[in-house]
Amino acid sequence: MDCPYDAQVSLLITDDEGIRELNRQFRGIDAPTDVLSFPLQEYPAPGDFSQINEEGSDEFDPDSGELLLGDIVINADRVIEQAQEYGHSQRREYAFLIAHSILHLTGYDHMEDEEREQMEERQRSIMEKVGIRR
Repeated sequence: MDCPYDAQVSLLITDDEGIRELNRQFRGIDAPTDVLSFPLQEYPAPGDFSQINEEGSDEFDPDSGELLLGDIVINADRVIEQAQEYGHSQRREYAFLIAHSILHLTGYDHMEDEEREQMEERQRSIMEKVGIRR
């Protein structure tokens, strides 16, 4: 299901040390990573917005009326490294990490094989829709 609302995401771009500190603080992992996602909503199933309540809800920005999905933190150091490692542009790496994170913010995960396959298919679809290929 696609999001039936205009939505808002907070995006922070930091470096190895900045994301390492956030990873330690929020996940108890004292190491840098490429991206962190902090969802503000819970979903009965990935991409299922049926439980979102617009009436008097703090799930929406009071000024813009947009659904607040959550926060994404991207490690610019890792973007550069991974783009070189995978042989594609930094633009493509940023786009992929943002697509990946937005899926996490909308209830998708990749812990189990079935979840991973579903999430990877959605990622491919998003990247194709925005015209960014490897």
